[in-house]
Amino acid sequence: MVDVTDVSSVTPIIGRLTVVGLGLIGGSFAKGMRQSGLCTEVVGCDLDPVARRQAVPLGVVDRVTADLSEAVAGADMIMLAVPVLGMRAVLEQLAAMPSQTAVITDVGSTKGAVVKAVEEVFGRVPSNFVPGHPIAGSEKSGVEAARADLFKHHKVILTPLEDTSKQALALVQQCWQALQADVEQMSMADHDEVLAATSHLPHLLAFSLVDTLAGRNENLEIFRYAAGGFRDFTRIAASDPVMWRDVFLANRDAVLRSLDAFTQDLSRLRDAVESRDANTLLGVFTRAKSAREHFSTILARRAYMEPMQTKSINFVASPGGKVQGQIRVPGDKSISHRSIMLGSLAEGVTEVEGFLEGEDSLATLQAFRDMGVVIEGPHHGRVTINGVGLQGLQAPPGSLYLGNSGTSMRLLSGLLAGQTFDTVLTGDASLSKRPMGRVAKPLREMGAKIETADEGRPPLRISGTGRLMGMDYSMPMASAQVKSCVLLAGLYASGSTSVTEPAPTRDHTERMLKGFGYPVKVDGATVTIESGHKLQACKIDVPADISSAAFFMVAASICEGAYLLLEHVGINPTRIGVINILREMGGNIEMSNEREVGGEPVADIRVRYAPLKGIEIPVDQVPLAIDEFPALFIAAACAEGRTILRGAEELRVKESDRIQVMADGLITLGVKAEPTPDGIVIDGSRIGSGSVESHGDHRIAMSFAVAALRAEGEIHIKDCANVATSFPDFVGLAQGVGMRVRLEENA
Repeated sequence: MVDVTDVSSVTPIIGRLTVVGLGLIGGSFAKGMRQSGLCTEVVGCDLDPVARRQAVPLGVVDRVTADLSEAVAGADMIMLAVPVLGMRAVLEQLAAMPSQTAVITDVGSTKGAVVKAVEEVFGRVPSNFVPGHPIAGSEKSGVEAARADLFKHHKVILTPLEDTSKQALALVQQCWQALQADVEQMSMADHDEVLAATSHLPHLLAFSLVDTLAGRNENLEIFRYAAGGFRDFTRIAASDPVMWRDVFLANRDAVLRSLDAFTQDLSRLRDAVESRDANTLLGVFTRAKSAREHFSTILARRAYMEPMQTKSINFVASPGGKVQGQIRVPGDKSISHRSIMLGSLAEGVTEVEGFLEGEDSLATLQAFRDMGVVIEGPHHGRVTINGVGLQGLQAPPGSLYLGNSGTSMRLLSGLLAGQTFDTVLTGDASLSKRPMGRVAKPLREMGAKIETADEGRPPLRISGTGRLMGMDYSMPMASAQVKSCVLLAGLYASGSTSVTEPAPTRDHTERMLKGFGYPVKVDGATVTIESGHKLQACKIDVPADISSAAFFMVAASICEGAYLLLEHVGINPTRIGVINILREMGGNIEMSNEREVGGEPVADIRVRYAPLKGIEIPVDQVPLAIDEFPALFIAAACAEGRTILRGAEELRVKESDRIQVMADGLITLGVKAEPTPDGIVIDGSRIGSGSVESHGDHRIAMSFAVAALRAEGEIHIKDCANVATSFPDFVGLAQGVGMRVRLEENA
């Protein structure tokens, strides 16, 4: 990227640039390009004598003229920065001139109207024409407001046509990137539709609101006492009226569609205020707040972006730390997911305490908001869910984006298979690689219509038939997510649904269904439910997640002098494999204050340092510790002797192939680790130093941060952003007990 103020090493690629229209946008483009050094000469063209008089002294252009033919003579590139409705007159003049070989582009806020004018004037759209639209502006207008940095970190949308020259497109893109804009491409139709909703409609509302208030008798007091929010919103009403008149007329159809949808929603909101419908008001406001926070996150991230490149978050973990103190790790992710799902389908108001405010759990929460459920929070782990009942979900306005959360996708597929509306489930790059065939297969046997991408991977397209049949399903593998998916589908299936598992897996779904008053029968390895019952709202206290506590259990077990108390940890018997395995290895772990909270057993866990020994991990403990093995591999690396794991092939289809990725990392650090098809063999030894890849897997990243306690030097752990999915403040909590780990942002 070229800095617009640094031309020392820039070679010009354009001889003469002509900018037609020296207002804020055209003037800023001209000034920025002049300073970029990418063009030899910048010529301005404007009919306004004041603009022409100011343009050269302000450093906007090298020379200026009112004569279009003079301005474009010998130009290599022509930028059209005139109002949309004034574009045709300029185009007609250009068409009357000798054949233009210069690349032509524009900055019009609507692309359909501009392209139509080009086509009508020239008979076709020339291949050297590249439609464009910079999304930037200011309360000030005119050439005197021109700024070379106006487009820095702002989006510029290019809408090339099928016949647009690749060379012309590349040149225009390079120019915008030289001004440090974030350049994207979009179809012309999509551009006009999206911008009508996100830009044109807000401007229309701002102009209208200010005009309405200005016409009231008490207008002086209204504007005098207006809060900052009012000023922020109505700022856009200071934009150029002529330009916006042209935009609304040029993009009339798309604007009207957005305006009609808004008017309809506004009418419903008015009715809710008039009838004192508190639930509708709360629903609108919570959904809007959540959406705004989501947008803010996206925009905040964009501030760290450079074209084609994003800063990544890495960990740097140093040796020599300690592990002492008393902490409570975040709430259990599995229970947090299920509290939202069942609370939404219950009748009445469900109150949740201790909710995990990680990205995975928030993805589930947002999905149900998108399906019409009113949810307050989360705020300090507190969530209030206004349940809609089993039949109360509504079709979401678009696809349900679930980020990195495999739990969300697999469990939701069961719930959504029984609905009467269609849904599409999508996720991030990591989730899009994970297999979903294991849930799609039994759901299809129940009568669901589900389409997947190649090899059973997301996105999932679920056709809502509303007709599922109960079944007896014997799972080929032990998986709590598959079991839960089928049971949740059974809520909507005719008759009874039974799931038999080959080995015990976590039973949070069964426990929580009972907590919501839904009858569940457990007979050995078989769980059975019948449709036709209701879920009743209740209170849920989410215990601390044993999967998050596991990293600190291992940390305290391997660090000499360690003493750590982990408070209020969930000790569900289907989840305590990590405790059993560490004890088998010689770990000093005690549980106290054991009790039951909301149907889930919890305890305080005391961990002291103890020399560990290698073991052959009991096969019956594998399903009880499946998510904790990355941390346990670190314990094995610090143990005396050999540790052998078998029967854990499921680890190969998690957020990463955890067997291979952990083996690669351990080998890099000098530990002998031999992966097998269903496990790993680790010989305890010294842990060296080096750089390891987490492959975006949060548990891998946190595990190697723990390893540094026994390392001989620093461990650099790459690609750690996804730690926020399950453990939002891992680094802060680790530092709080004495571990030496810090964040590092790299371009």
